[in-house]
Amino acid sequence: MLSRVNSVTLNGIEAIECEVEVDIASRGFFGFTIVGLPDAAVRESVDRIRAALANCGYHFPKHRTLVNLAPADIKKEGPSLDLPIALGLLLADGQITWELPSKYLIVGELALDGRLRRVKGVLSAALLAARKKYRGVIVPRENVAEAAIVESIEAIGVSNLTEAVGFLTANLPLDPTRIDTEEIFNQVARYDIDFADVRGQEHAKRAMTIAAAGSHNVLMIGPPGSGKTMLAQRLPTILPPLSLEESLETTRIYSAVGLLGSGQSLIGTRPVRCPHHSASPIALVGGGSIPQPGEVSLAHNGVLFLDEMPEFQRATLEMIRQPLEDGTVTVSRVQSSMTFPARFILVAAMNPCMCGYFGHPRKRCRCSPNQIEKYVGKISGPLLDRIDIHLEVPVVELDRLRSAVDGRSSREIRDDVLRAREIQQKRFKNKPNMTNARMGPKLIREHCQFGPEGEAILKSAVQELGLSARAHDKILRVARTIADIEGSDQIKTEFLAEAIQYRRLDRA
Repeated sequence: MLSRVNSVTLNGIEAIECEVEVDIASRGFFGFTIVGLPDAAVRESVDRIRAALANCGYHFPKHRTLVNLAPADIKKEGPSLDLPIALGLLLADGQITWELPSKYLIVGELALDGRLRRVKGVLSAALLAARKKYRGVIVPRENVAEAAIVESIEAIGVSNLTEAVGFLTANLPLDPTRIDTEEIFNQVARYDIDFADVRGQEHAKRAMTIAAAGSHNVLMIGPPGSGKTMLAQRLPTILPPLSLEESLETTRIYSAVGLLGSGQSLIGTRPVRCPHHSASPIALVGGGSIPQPGEVSLAHNGVLFLDEMPEFQRATLEMIRQPLEDGTVTVSRVQSSMTFPARFILVAAMNPCMCGYFGHPRKRCRCSPNQIEKYVGKISGPLLDRIDIHLEVPVVELDRLRSAVDGRSSREIRDDVLRAREIQQKRFKNKPNMTNARMGPKLIREHCQFGPEGEAILKSAVQELGLSARAHDKILRVARTIADIEGSDQIKTEFLAEAIQYRRLDRA
C-alpha cells in the first residue's frame, strides 16, 4: 500500500517541500530502504521510528518497505523527517486512516519513547506553508511558538507521536497556537546594557554614533582594558530598532541553524556575533558539505565584532570582503551554490602592537618598530580600505573611570542616530534600507558636495596619506553622515576634517 505525507527539508536557510512516499509490499521478506539522497541522520531514523512505534502501541511493518523522499535530487539532512516517515508507515500499513495530511506540512524528531524533540528551520517551514497555501504545520510543541509567528496558517504543536496521530485522525482536537506578534516583539526588543556604562571615551562614543548613523564599519585601536569590547557590545543599543521584517529575516537564520531557544519565537534585538580569532573560514562565512550560514550571516542586521583582528588567519579575514561590499555571502559547491544574507556593521578591535602597550602613558612597550609594523601589517590594505572609521581608543584616566556622572545614554545617542537615518530615508526615498555607507560613486558625486576650502583639505589628505580611491570615497561617506547628524545639508570643512581624522591607519 502507498501513502504520501507532506514535509519540508532545509536547503541552507530555505525550506523546500519534501513529499515522503511510503510503499509497503503486500508480500515478501522484510527490508527497509530510504532513497532520495538521505544523510546519515535520515538513514538512522529507521531505528528511532521502530522503537517509537513500539513504545506508542503500534507495530513496525513486517514486509518490504520503501521510503522515497522527493525531490530526489536534493540532499535531505537532519532528523526532522522522523515524524512524517513514521506517520507514512502507519498510513501505508493500514494501522490508521485520515484525510488531513495533504493540508499540513509535518516535521519532528522522534525520541525512542515517541516524544517529539525540537528541530531546526520551523520558521522557514511555516513561511513555506503560507506561500504554498497549506492549512498549517504540525511541529513539536517546543517549536510551536516559532511557527505561530506566521499568522496566516495554523500552528499545531504536538508533544508525541500519539498526539500527532490523534489529531490527524480527528480523535484528538487540538487548537492552533495563537500569539500576539506585536506584543512578543515589544517584550524581546530590549537591551540589558547601555552606553551610559562607558566612562570617558567621548571621542570613541562620537565615532560609534557616526558608525550607527551611516552604517559604517569601525576599527578600534587601543591598549588592553581601554573599553573596546564594551563599545562594540553597546553599538546595537544605538542602532535603529529592528523592524518586524528584519526580525523575521534574522530569526529565520537562527532557526535554520538551531540557535533559537526553546519556546523562543522572535529575535527582537540586533545580534552581536563575536567569533574567536581561531575560527575557521567555514565558521566565519559559512559552508560545509551541505552549506550552512556562518558568523557573517548570523550577524545579519546586527554587528560582527572581530576582537584581536590581527590574530585571525589572513585568508579567513579576506573572505569577509565580499559580504562587506555586497551584503550577501555566496557559498559555491560542485552540486549547488547558495547565497546567504550578510548585511552587518563590522566592528574590529586590535592592540597597537604585539604587547599592547605602544603609546601607553604608564607602561613601556617592548616591541621593536619592525615588530609593530609586522603586527599592523597582518591586516591587508584592501580590507582596511573597506573599513570606514579607524578609531584610537586611549586608556581611561582614573578620575573619569571613578566619576559618578554618567555619560550620554544609549537613548540619547539613538535620538541623534534616528534623526540622521530619517534624513537618509528622505534622500534615498526610492531605495529602502539605503544608508550613506552604501552610496555608490554616482550618489557620492550627487550628495557629497563641498566648497573650495574642503577640496583643498581633501586633496592634501589624499596626497600626503596616499589614500586609495576607495578610502577617498569612505571619507566622503563619513563626512556626509557627520553632516546628517548635525542637521546640515552642506558638508562643511570641519565635517570633512573630522572624517579625515578617522583614517588612522592611513597615516604613517
